[in-house]
Amino acid sequence: MTKTGFPNAALIGVAGGRDLIETPALVIELDALERNLAAMAKAAKAAGMKLRPHAKTHKCAEIARRQIAHGALGVCVAKLGEAEVLADEGIRGLLITSPVVTPRGHERLCALMKRTPDTMAVVDHPEVARALSAAAAKAGVKVNVLVDVNVGLSRTGASPDGAVALSAQIANDANLIWRGLQGYAGQVQHIEDQAERREKSLASLGLLREVRDRLAVQGLLAEIVSGGGTGTFDIDGEARVFTELQAGSYAVMDRQYAEVWTKSGARPPFEAAMQVMTSVISANVPGLVTTDAGLKAFATEAGAPVIASGAPEGSKYFFFGDEQGGVILPPGAALSHGAKILCHPPHCDPTVNLYDVFHVVEGDRLVALWPIEARGRGA
Repeated sequence: MTKTGFPNAALIGVAGGRDLIETPALVIELDALERNLAAMAKAAKAAGMKLRPHAKTHKCAEIARRQIAHGALGVCVAKLGEAEVLADEGIRGLLITSPVVTPRGHERLCALMKRTPDTMAVVDHPEVARALSAAAAKAGVKVNVLVDVNVGLSRTGASPDGAVALSAQIANDANLIWRGLQGYAGQVQHIEDQAERREKSLASLGLLREVRDRLAVQGLLAEIVSGGGTGTFDIDGEARVFTELQAGSYAVMDRQYAEVWTKSGARPPFEAAMQVMTSVISANVPGLVTTDAGLKAFATEAGAPVIASGAPEGSKYFFFGDEQGGVILPPGAALSHGAKILCHPPHCDPTVNLYDVFHVVEGDRLVALWPIEARGRGA
């Protein structure tokens, strides 16, 4: 659970050690994380859905274990490499939510199936299904498959008609086991108007329900219908189509998902459990300080982070270079060298992928370093 050999490892358990963390560092508030995990588990259960949260957010075996301890069936992953790493850490109930299409990828997937027979993959094209079947036959395994349905995002997924035909093809394949359907309406997750988000989400899931019901008429009953996300977790149950929810960002949250609620005047249902801690390294210019967390410390496609604490109200963070950030201070304010600032990342998933460990804090102490085992596993 705790990673040694890192600059802050010696601070674990030290009173006041939180304030001594060398930066930039990715920090998780343990209590907030646990509240988020418990809240989503409760919400999914109340909506009649099981939970298979998306580990592409955190890429961390310890967080996956805690999600499973809160009742999750397992976890989703975006890439085969993430599944391999988490399987090595003992995580089971894995669902790879992006299609695996290359011959080498199929070999690796079949090897993974031998180790973790409950692993599932998604397919969205008949040629890929045939290639995967051939690889499975060669390896002497059967591969659990969900058919990925395009419900409006158009990133992956078969059309409704294509999904019906592909499901029948897989159900009749001796080397593949058809388990059901997947549909992810990513295009609606960040709609800030609640009524619009609800309307468009339910319309998208209507396409998934149509596929499910057409298959049922043919005698193909989907054991699993998987999908959904943090932005629609409180809507997805209304569609009465999902058997399990794939939400992931809720565990740690980021600025973008918080704004789904805050921009409409509502309180986010989950806490900002993850922050980037940075330190002031230069304070020679009035009204301006430089920090040690720049472009390499945050995902940058959604702008600069929001300052959560450590700087006067009204302070604004900006990127000052690859290695440095900057804070513009309000008139008359100042910060000294070494001052610690906590920043809320705009986008959690790619920010996590920049770090090797989570610094887990509780009160004024650093209590653990959790390895981010699957970071960098893009294949």
